[in-house]
Amino acid sequence: MPQTKRPTNPAHPLVARDLPGLAARKPSAHKGDFGHALVVGGDLGTGGSVLLSAEAALRCGTGLVSVATRPEHVVAGLARLPEVMCLGVSSANQLVGVLERASVVVVGPGLGQAAWGRSLLSVVARSPQAQVWDADALNLLDGEPLALPAGSILTPHPGEAARLLGISTEAVQADRPWAARKLARRHASVCVLKGAGTLIAGPEGELALCNRGHSAMAGAGFGDVLTGVLAALLAQGLDAWQAAQLGVWLHACAGERLGVQGRGLAASDLIPVIRKLLEEHSACQA
Repeated sequence: MPQTKRPTNPAHPLVARDLPGLAARKPSAHKGDFGHALVVGGDLGTGGSVLLSAEAALRCGTGLVSVATRPEHVVAGLARLPEVMCLGVSSANQLVGVLERASVVVVGPGLGQAAWGRSLLSVVARSPQAQVWDADALNLLDGEPLALPAGSILTPHPGEAARLLGISTEAVQADRPWAARKLARRHASVCVLKGAGTLIAGPEGELALCNRGHSAMAGAGFGDVLTGVLAALLAQGLDAWQAAQLGVWLHACAGERLGVQGRGLAASDLIPVIRKLLEEHSACQA
């Protein structure tokens, strides 16, 4: 019996001149004008994940950045990023105050799938701010009846997308546009399906393709940097579709620019290059 072909509209490629941008800042601007990003995650052994996301959010212009992580990671966080407010949380109840002050939330980097991570994700999911879900937040979403708040972004790699859809990774890779669109519709959010030829799908079926990047980016922490970039753009006023397009393009182009140096590229190497690319695209002052 012949297979039914899934109807699809082609993805439009991301081109710099067509990408949304951030508005120039007024001379009277202050930190409160540019949002407050909260990064939640970093279970024992994976504390670096939240620091990468927080640093990327800070360097891309977020007015205030906070991290909620295991108490054991606070000292390292303050030593690396003194500009970031670092909160040690042992229970989900300790998240409530900082969640109320945040305008954007990143959840998932290093979160883990144990009781600590599950309890934090449950509280975050009930908060109304736009959110970026990555890594273990997506793995937990596979088995939890959680809904993403309006205006959110999920950022699965093919394996995570496969678990969320209940199919194999090979099936996701065989029809990436379908998978990205399916996840975006199911979760009423923008889906960034990572990998070679990252796809950005919107809940109404819109689809964009990023054909930039470099194989030197195949390493740990690159997704954590992307989540921080996306949070920064949301915090400064872009909607989820706009933030996903610009954030993915900045991240991929930074990797492409550095990848020509060959192997050994570290995720944190991208952050100053992303900052430079963002300034070239959207000048801070007119």
